[in-house]
Order: sequence, then structure tokens, then C-alpha cells
Amino acid sequence: MTQKETKGKRQAPRDEAPAKVRYDVSRLTDQDVYLFNEGNHFRLYERLGAHTMAVDGVAGTYFAVWAPDAKQVFVMGAFNGWSKVSHPLRSRDLSGIWEGFVPGVGSGDVYKYHVVSRYHGYRVDKADPFAFWSEVPPGTASVVCDLEYAWGDQGWMQDRRRRNALDSAMAIYEVHLGSWMRAPEEGHRPLTYREMAPRLAEHVQKMGFTHVELLPVMEHPFYGSWGYQTLGYFAPTSRYGSPQDFMYFVDHLHQQGIGVILDWVPSHFPSDEHGLGYFDGTHLYEHADSRKGFHPDWGSFIFNYGRNEVRSFLISSALFWLDRYHVDGLRVDAVASMLYLDYSRREGEWIPNRYGGNENLEAISFLRRFNEEVYRHYPDVQTIAEESTAWPMVSRPTYVGGLGFGLKWDMGWMHDTLEYIAKEPVFRKYHHNQLTFRMVYAFYENFVLPLSHDEVVHGKGSLLGKMPGDDWQKFANLRLLLGYMYGQPGKKLLFMGAEFGQWREWAHDESLDWHLTQYERHAQIQGWLKDLNRLYQREASLQELDCDSGGFEWIDCSDADTSVLSFLRKGRSGDDIFLIVCNFTPVPRLSYRVGVPRGGRWVEVLNSDAGEYGGSGLGNMGGVEAEPIRHHGRPYSLDLTLPPLAVVFFKSGME
Repeated sequence: MTQKETKGKRQAPRDEAPAKVRYDVSRLTDQDVYLFNEGNHFRLYERLGAHTMAVDGVAGTYFAVWAPDAKQVFVMGAFNGWSKVSHPLRSRDLSGIWEGFVPGVGSGDVYKYHVVSRYHGYRVDKADPFAFWSEVPPGTASVVCDLEYAWGDQGWMQDRRRRNALDSAMAIYEVHLGSWMRAPEEGHRPLTYREMAPRLAEHVQKMGFTHVELLPVMEHPFYGSWGYQTLGYFAPTSRYGSPQDFMYFVDHLHQQGIGVILDWVPSHFPSDEHGLGYFDGTHLYEHADSRKGFHPDWGSFIFNYGRNEVRSFLISSALFWLDRYHVDGLRVDAVASMLYLDYSRREGEWIPNRYGGNENLEAISFLRRFNEEVYRHYPDVQTIAEESTAWPMVSRPTYVGGLGFGLKWDMGWMHDTLEYIAKEPVFRKYHHNQLTFRMVYAFYENFVLPLSHDEVVHGKGSLLGKMPGDDWQKFANLRLLLGYMYGQPGKKLLFMGAEFGQWREWAHDESLDWHLTQYERHAQIQGWLKDLNRLYQREASLQELDCDSGGFEWIDCSDADTSVLSFLRKGRSGDDIFLIVCNFTPVPRLSYRVGVPRGGRWVEVLNSDAGEYGGSGLGNMGGVEAEPIRHHGRPYSLDLTLPPLAVVFFKSGME
């Protein structure tokens, strides 16, 4: 069903209305109801919402919605001329669920629920919280949709445990689907899921990334929220196509050897009238007290994590994307806002927990259960926390007291590094600790090193635009930043546009500036990142112990005067060792001596100052022989040439 056909259904009701609702049909067993009300039903998308089926040879759709404080609930749509009273649903005992089977309603029909509350004469038209598809915004109706699809990614699914493992390379390309690439020949409209799939896969393969991470694709009413104001927790946005189109997108990337991670937002939801807020005339999904239920920064509602049915709803959403869409991971947005009751609130604007603290005990319990259920059913995926504080053990198992995530964004590294690299090199020696502080905590969690979308909007400038100096120095600094990130332990994440050095900051309603890739300096940035990704994927020393302190060793972290850092990366076998040396000034360092643990030849494998990347061409003639001169507490040392504003990778152990 195309978007145009769906709109046609919406605008042109059928000549003959379907038969009235039948109440002798249900997809809910008593056990389903019990588990839902208990907070332990995590496949609700199989039971609630709209499901096509045939009863006694008659095709139709079964509807079920949770609205415990409703006096009446009706289903309405183009099929009944949007009558608010002709098709009432029946209350299922004391479960709070309303259900019914409507003959003649099928896939592609649009619908809403008309909810009549017990209180204050409140009546409202609501979209289906469990809808699999929605009208194209600004339309707000839900769409009956089957999720049948013939998947072709069996090879990927069988191998993804290895590809998603903590000891494998993960180089993640962060993408906003609506602005990655547009169709200039058609008014610069966004590409559809099916149009984007082969283009994005080709680009990701060419650049050497292993995964893409999509800003939220779940349906959202306001495009400018980038998807972070989610309402359709079971529906990919219809802006780019149908659910099957999005399945094709994931399937195609998988068949090209690329993993797909989705941003998922259980932290808050918008207050649009057709959405989850005040659903049945009560604060059903959100806390009633605004000190717990309303987010002051985002103007959105906060889920009531202590309510059993809300936990079932959210965890069902998480498992839904892993189950029906084969996604390889969920990055959970704004975890810090969930963990702290006083997040972004002044004194007197929040309610302490039962022990008097600021920890949100219900949210902590929810996050732990979420991770337990994800890894119980899908042990070969990753959950990733965007958590911006020093909350302990975010990426440690729940059985030792952790939150249970697989990985955590290292926000501290991102902010410290970007603040440092934006400074004029002459001042960097006074801020050397911004580079070195990370290693104090680097292995307390399993970290992803992000250079994310949040850092290239709202006047912050693009990555290239943040760099100091003239144009040559800006490009050199960007190459240095990327090389430093790939040398550091941790998985890598880069937001789209940085891979070719976009000058403008990100604009969500415009395409990336792809025309820049025809210019040499931008193409050279691409070449540098390609080689970094290839090296990272090829070398066990740079990936196996990303999350283990045994894979990292400082050579010298204290040479602030010259703004030089040197460190080792090692794999489990210890056969191959990498030495990474970074010069954060535009001053070439000649005869710079660095201690190393072994003799023999150290091959210069990558040098960001090489001419092919747009550098000055200064280097070490392919490698250096270690001399038996003790330095930095090590038995051997190298006499190196350090190029300006550059990172150099040396490898020992090559045959």
C-alpha cells in the first residue's frame, strides 16, 4: 500500500459501511490480560492495536486499546464516515482494555479511537498507541497494516553475534533519514526508505563503517524534533514509506553487511492531543504530578515507570523493533533524565524518592528490566545508553547492580575533546588534561566515542567549522581529531557530513552538501576516514580490547609543553602492538624520542599528514628501527618525526 493509496482511503469512505462490531472475537487470553496488568507482558503488539483477521469466513479487523478510565470507546474511520458513535468497543472485564471485531475493515484503512472519559465530560479522538503505521503528518490517524515481509538477511542474522560483540570493530555512522540526501529534481524532497537503502549502503560500505545508527524513525508529529518527540512507538514514520518499505531498508543494509541501530526514546513523549497524554481523561501513561510527569526543558510528558501497564507498553515497543524489524541494537536517549528526579529542576520542583534521594527508583527498575528482557530474547544485539553523568555501572550486568546496558556513550570524552580541539594550538598546553582525563575512567564502562548530531547544530558549527586556524589547519585538525578517536579504546560513532568535512552545521530540513566531495580537500578527508575504518576493522589490536584496560597503555601522557600524546594499543595475543602518537600543534617535532616495549622495525601504517590526505607530506619514510636506548621507562625507543597537527600510527610485529 503506497502513501497515496492510504490517503485515498482516508479521503474516500466506502459506499457501504461494514457490519457492526462483534464482541465474540478476541485475540486476548485471560493470561494475556493478567500479564499486561501485572507489568510482565512484553509482546503486547501481538494482542493490542489493530489486527486483520477472518472470522467465520468474514474478513475484518480486531481492535483493542487500553483506556481503564473511559466510560465508552468507539472506533471510527473512513470506513464509517468518521462516526464517533456507530462502532463502540466493549470493555474487557476489569482489565481496562476495550476490544471488538469490525467486519469489512482491512489493511490500509485509517482509524482513530473516540474516547469518552468518566470524568469532566472529557471526549477526545486518539491515535492508536499500538498502531503499526500512521498517516503522513500532519495527518494524525492510524492505519490498519499487516507486517508481512519476506526477509532475505538470514546470513547477517546468523553472524551478527560476532559483528555486534564487544571485541569486534564497531564504527557507527549516525544518520538522520530526512536530511542525509534529498531529491533535488523533485523539489528537494527526502528520499524514501527504498530509494535510500542502496545509496546509503553503498556510501557506508565505501567509507568502511560497520553500522548505521538512525535518529528515531518512530512516528513523530513534529519533524523538527528529529524524531525525539515520539508518539508512534510501534510505527516507522510514514514520511518515507510504509512499514514494508522500512523492512526493505533494514533487509538491504543487512544483506550488504551493515548493522542497523535505532534511537529509542522511552524518556518522554509530546503532549499532542491525539497522542498518549491524558489518554482516557486521566494521566494514564504519564505521572499526574507535573513534578514527576512533565519535562520542563522539552515541554513533554514523562512516562510513569512505576505503572505496570506502562512498563509492558515500553518494553513491548523495544522488543517489537528487534523482532519485527530485525534491528541490531537500541540506543536509549536521555537516560540521565530518567535516572534523576531532580534532572533539570530547581529545589522545590521535584519530589524525593521514598528514601529521600534524587534517584528515580521506578525508572532504574524499568531500565534494568528492559535490558534483561532484550538480552534474554536477543543476546546478539546491543543496547546503548546516552547517559551524561557519572552514574555507576550503566553498562554492567544487573546481577552485579548495574543497569544492564551493553554500551554507553562517553559524553565526557566528546565534550572535553571538542573543547580542546577548538582551542588555538598555542593555548592547548594549558588544557592538556582535557585529553588525558578520560583514561581515569575509560574502562569503568563499555564506551562508544561519539561525535554526534548534538554537537553540530544550534550554532555550535560543524566539526570542520569548530577547528581553529586557516583552511589548511582546519582540515589538518579534523584529520587529527578523527585519527585520535580511532586510536583511543572504545567503539566509534560519527554523525553524517563529518566524513567529508561539511562546512555548514547540520540543517534537518536540507540535504547534506554532497557537492563538496568533488573538491580535493573534502575528498581527502573521505580518503583518510576510509583508511582509518579499514585499519580499525583489520587490526585486532585496535578493536579486541576496546572495553578492556589490557588493550591500552600510556607511553607519555604528560608532555603538555609540546602538546604530544603517545600510547599503545594491544590485542589479546600481544603479537601485534600499535603505537599512536598525536601532535596537537602546527610545529613539526623532529627527532622526537618515544619509548617502546620491543625492538625491531615499527612500520608507519597511517599518517594523517600524508600528501594523499592533504597534509604536508612529513613522515618517517615508512617506518623506524627501534634502538636499544631506554626511554619512558622502556628498553627501546624510536627517533620519530612528528608532522604538524597530525596523528601517526606505527605497528610492531609485522612480518
